[in-house]
Amino acid sequence: MLTATSLIVPFFGGLATAAQLYATHYSGTVNQLTFSGTSLTVTSSAKTNNNLPAWITYDGVGKALYVTDETWTAQTGSLVGFSIGANGALTQSGKVSTPQGVVAATLYGGTDGRSYIANAHYQTSQLTTFKLPLSSGQPLQSFKFTMNGVGAIPSRQEVPHPHSAFTDPTGDFLLSADLGADTIRIFKIEKATGKLTECPVAKTSPGTGPRHGAFWVPAAGLSRVRRADGTILFVANELGNTVSGWSVTYPAGGCLTLALKQTLTPYANNATAPKGTKVGEIRVKGNFVYSSNRNDKKFGAQVDSITQYTISSTGSISFTETTSSFGWYPRTFDINQAGDYVAIGGQTTANVAIVKRDVVTGKLTGQVANLRIGSAGSAENEDGVSAVVWAE
Repeated sequence: MLTATSLIVPFFGGLATAAQLYATHYSGTVNQLTFSGTSLTVTSSAKTNNNLPAWITYDGVGKALYVTDETWTAQTGSLVGFSIGANGALTQSGKVSTPQGVVAATLYGGTDGRSYIANAHYQTSQLTTFKLPLSSGQPLQSFKFTMNGVGAIPSRQEVPHPHSAFTDPTGDFLLSADLGADTIRIFKIEKATGKLTECPVAKTSPGTGPRHGAFWVPAAGLSRVRRADGTILFVANELGNTVSGWSVTYPAGGCLTLALKQTLTPYANNATAPKGTKVGEIRVKGNFVYSSNRNDKKFGAQVDSITQYTISSTGSISFTETTSSFGWYPRTFDINQAGDYVAIGGQTTANVAIVKRDVVTGKLTGQVANLRIGSAGSAENEDGVSAVVWAE
C-alpha cells in the first residue's frame, strides 16, 4: 500500500471556461480547486474531520462527496459526507464510524445507482457498506476476509488487503481487487436493499497484488443497456507492476465471472518496471487505458509516469507510450468527461497537474497547469496529496 494518497474531483460552475475539482491532503483537508485555461488555484479549503482522508467518492447528480479515512493508528476511522453548494462550497452532511484503513469507496445500488456506499478496508481485511445519506448507524453489511497462510510476497500479502471497490457497467455487481489475497472479489447487488451477496472470486497469479480496476465496453455494446458482449475489466496490479485484461461473462441469472485475457507491463516491449515502482490507479476513456506508475522516476528524480495503452476491437491492449506525471507518486488521477484534460495528483510532491489530452489519439500532450497543495510528503508515508477527481 502506498502510504500517501491524492484525489481530485472537478465541479463545473456557471462559467463554461472554468472547471472545479476537489483534492484531499493527508493532513486532513479537502480543497476546492478552480481550473481555467492555464490557471489552477485553490478556491477554498476545509477540514475533512477525519484522520487520514485517502479517497473521494463524488456524486455529481446528488451534489455530494464522501471522504474516507485510511487511519491505521486509531481503532476506528470516519466516513464523512459533504453536500456541495451552488458555488462548489462544502458543508458536512453526515458522518459515521468505520473500521480502520478505508482506501477506496464507491456508490452503488438503489434505483439511481447511488443510494449506498461500499468501502474497501486495507488494514482490517474487510468491506463495509452504508445506506445514504449517512447517519450515526452501523454498517448495513460487513464482510471479513481471511486466507490460508501468507501469499507469495509475505511482507505485503500476510493477510487479505482489499484495495478498491467499484461497480460493473450494468450496476448489478460490485467488485473489489484484493492486493493481499491475489483475488478479485465479486458481489451481486440487490439494488432495492443495497445488500451484497458474495460470488466466487477470480484468482490472479501469486504475487500479482491487484489494486484497482476499470471496465471497457466495446462500441457495439454501447447501445445495449445491460451486459454487453465483449466487456473487459482492466486491473492495475501493484505488486506485479502490470496491467491485466479480464474477459467478462454474465451467465443468465448468475454471478459475473472473469477470465484472464492478457497481462502487460507499463513499458515498451513489455520491459520490467524499475525497482521500487508501484503501479497505482487505472482509468479507461474511449478505446484507451491509462495506468499511473509510482516511483519509476522515468522523467526525473521526483517525476514519475503515466502509461497509455490502446484497446483493439477485441478488447486486447497494446502499449502506446509513457508520458510524464509531472509529480512524484501519482497515486490517483482522473479524466474529465469531455476527455480533453487529465488531473494527476502527485502524492509525495503534493501537487495537482492538469495535462492536455487529445480526444482522438488519447495521447497526453503536455502540462497546462500545476499547483502545490499543502506540505510535501515523504516517499512511502501517509502524507501529501491523497486523491484527485473532476467535479462534473
